[in-house]
Order: sequence, then structure tokens, then C-alpha cells
Amino acid sequence: MLLVEYNTVAGPAEVVLIEKKSKFIAKVRPVSSAEEAEAFIEEVKKEHWNATHNCPAYIIGVNQSIQKFSDDGEPSGTAGMPILEMMKAYGIVDAAIVVTRYFGGTLLGRGGLVRAYGGAAKAALLEAGIVRMLPATQVRVTVDYGISGKVQNELINAGIAITDTEYMTDVTYVLRLLEGEEQRAEDLVREVTAGNYLWEVEGEFYHPIPINPD
Repeated sequence: MLLVEYNTVAGPAEVVLIEKKSKFIAKVRPVSSAEEAEAFIEEVKKEHWNATHNCPAYIIGVNQSIQKFSDDGEPSGTAGMPILEMMKAYGIVDAAIVVTRYFGGTLLGRGGLVRAYGGAAKAALLEAGIVRMLPATQVRVTVDYGISGKVQNELINAGIAITDTEYMTDVTYVLRLLEGEEQRAEDLVREVTAGNYLWEVEGEFYHPIPINPD
């Protein structure tokens, strides 16, 4: 399967915003299916069963093939859609957001609701952290113990991602190599070890790169 780049959240997060005495609690979580997203939404609804509204939105799939949102009793288009649109603005997929509202007694109006729900969603996304998932080749590089420290330093200095290290009789580094890095990394290892190494390609995986959207 051909891997393609996409944006998602680095992990779960929760933020609380107050707007004219209404409390907005935004929760975001990485999800990989509609079923997982729905389970997360139900979890939040049970936790905040006495809230005025629990408004969810989620997008699943690198091509945004599954999209769903709900206003949960708020005026149509003022809650779920702003959350969904904020996810789209950052290109976020495979994530779900639920914004819970506890009414504070002051009406916000349509514009106020759109700003509040969209703003809460944005704050949750930034709190969670946005990552760019890049296709990468995973490689196991085995070298002699005596030269392993130098190999490690050279890989780190070259900006090569080492995701795991196994210490046995020899030392094995697990590398995630982005497009264009594989030949450069192997040339480096070959030079440092004078050709005394084992290079095993394990397959393609995603490697997360944090991005700063603002």
C-alpha cells in the first residue's frame, strides 16, 4: 500500500474556555476509525451527562473519506460545523473533537457560538500538538559494539531518526528514513564501519514530524 503524507494530532488533549459565563470544554483524541470516534464521543457524553450540549466532529482517512459532526441541540451550523471546519483548516484527519458546553445564562448569538466552538476546537488542537505523518522506510542497522558509539553520533549529527537501539553481542539501531535519506544514511554507516555492518530493510511506516501551524 502506498503511504501518503497527512496531518493528525500528536495525542489527546483537553482545554477549558469561558465565554460570557458559559464553560466550553474541548477534548481531542487521535482515532483510526468511525467506531473509535463514536466510542470517544459516548465516553465524553457519559462524563458530561449534565452538560447543556456535547458537540462532536471527526474526520477519518487520509482522503477525509469519513466526516461527521453534530450541533447537539445548538442552532444549526453553529457548533459541530465550526469544529469540523477548524480541523479542515489544519488538515487534521484521524482525530475526533468533542466540545462540551455548560450554559452560563447569557445567549451568545449565532456568531458568538461559531467563534466559541471553533475557538475551543482550535485551542484543543494546538494543545494536543499537530504532527505531519511522513512515509518512512524502517531499517535495522547492526554494527560491532566497539564502533557503535561513533555510528550513533554520526547518525544523530546527520539528523537521522533512531527509534530504537538493541544491545546484544552487536548493536542494532532501528532507523526511520524519510524519502531521500536512505542512501545517505547507508553511505554514512558504510564509511564509519569500513563496510562492516548489516543493513536490513523492514518495510514502510509513518514517521511523525511536529509542525507549528501558527
